[in-house]
Amino acid sequence: MQKISLLVGALVIGIAAAQAQQKTHIDPVKVDAAIKAAFPTAPADWALRLTPDETMKQCSASHNDPAKNVAAAIVTREKASIEYPADGNFIGDWKKGEALAQNGYGMRFSDYPPARPNGGNCYACHQLTKKEVSYGTLGPSLLEYGKLRDFKPDAVKATYEKIYNSHVALPCSNMPRFGANKILTIDQIKDAVALLMSPDSPVNKGQ
Repeated sequence: MQKISLLVGALVIGIAAAQAQQKTHIDPVKVDAAIKAAFPTAPADWALRLTPDETMKQCSASHNDPAKNVAAAIVTREKASIEYPADGNFIGDWKKGEALAQNGYGMRFSDYPPARPNGGNCYACHQLTKKEVSYGTLGPSLLEYGKLRDFKPDAVKATYEKIYNSHVALPCSNMPRFGANKILTIDQIKDAVALLMSPDSPVNKGQ
């Protein structure tokens, strides 16, 4: 029995070693070229999305787990991108925010030229209300988001910042940088904040 176990162990090690030897180096230049070649007629403003910025390069290079000093640099750089509302008010209309959360229009190649404002498509990744049963789970549930934070002003501001640029809260976050990448306007972001932080929102009413 012991001999069989040793043979199995040796076989597993041998297979792992063979697989490791078969791995080939992927040339990033060739990858970039292939991506660009796949979209030869992309509009200029859309084509810019094919070129990663410094943050995306660092996140990709580290498999979304950057070293502490790199993570700190990402947060500092991305925080500098935030544009705050001129009136200092971070909360808009939660009803518009709910419509925004349900709207997945925008940023797809089929949405060019744009026919209407982009949506936030928040339900694609988050649960926000109990009434809506169709939602994604890539992001955490946001049920009672504002209530759990006692609707505090600093939490309202932090929510605005995270929606505007998620990398200020979590370097290499999977969440889109809605404001920094001009996906949503400041007013739309305020409406999204209202959905999460307004006491009257269904998010906080348990509806």
